[in-house]
Amino acid sequence: MRHGMALTEEQEKLKAEFIARRGTWSDAWQGILELDPAFLAAYLKFSTVAWRENHNHLSGKIKELIFIAVDANATHMYLPGVRQHIKAALKAGATPQEIMEVLELSATLGIHAMNIGVPILVEVLEEKGLRTGPAPLNDYQERLKAEFTRNRGYWHAFWDEMLELDPELFDAYTEFSSVPWQHGTLEPKVKELVYIAFDTAATHLYVKGLKLHIENAVGYGATPGEILEVMEIASVLGIHAVTSAVPILLEEMKETGQEP
Repeated sequence: MRHGMALTEEQEKLKAEFIARRGTWSDAWQGILELDPAFLAAYLKFSTVAWRENHNHLSGKIKELIFIAVDANATHMYLPGVRQHIKAALKAGATPQEIMEVLELSATLGIHAMNIGVPILVEVLEEKGLRTGPAPLNDYQERLKAEFTRNRGYWHAFWDEMLELDPELFDAYTEFSSVPWQHGTLEPKVKELVYIAFDTAATHLYVKGLKLHIENAVGYGATPGEILEVMEIASVLGIHAVTSAVPILLEEMKETGQEP
């Protein structure tokens, strides 16, 4: 913890409230407190909406798992947050297996290169006169479609062209993405909430996947309040601009002899 300056009584009070409500403290929060306590107070209010009694739809453990999904996924990878929320999840009763399952679910994000890219490839092929329509599925492709539907519990049209054009990759992805569904312990609703978390995060915003996983989550019994709470958690991702940069600002201020 930094001890660069004496805190005022109001800053000490805000620090105590932050620790009580968020259960954590770090050099970054200390730096923000010193540089702009009003901003830290506003962030504390913003980041704890999902924890208020009238918003408290998900358990503390599930909230922490959602934070992990937001921070750990490949479009963000904010490792200080991953560590903080893994620690908090374990404290809230999550097992290592449950946390590993969240990471496995988050690892499926890369397939969106295909979900977005293959339809564009098809569009170009049709524009160039190199494709007139979908080809009928062979027995291997039909088996893959049935296997995916059985393992993952749904089928969506955005898999059709990938299955048609690149069945070998689809086969491998089906096996890869099905591991947490076949061997995991989180209920299906929670799995879908994890997908929602990283699809709705500002670093990804994958709209087709978001809509699909909201539909799936509702089908598994998720309430609007639970889904909104996932989005509330993902909404605070922007603070990492501050928590990543404030330590650098403080270092440069020290180099030039400036005080907060």
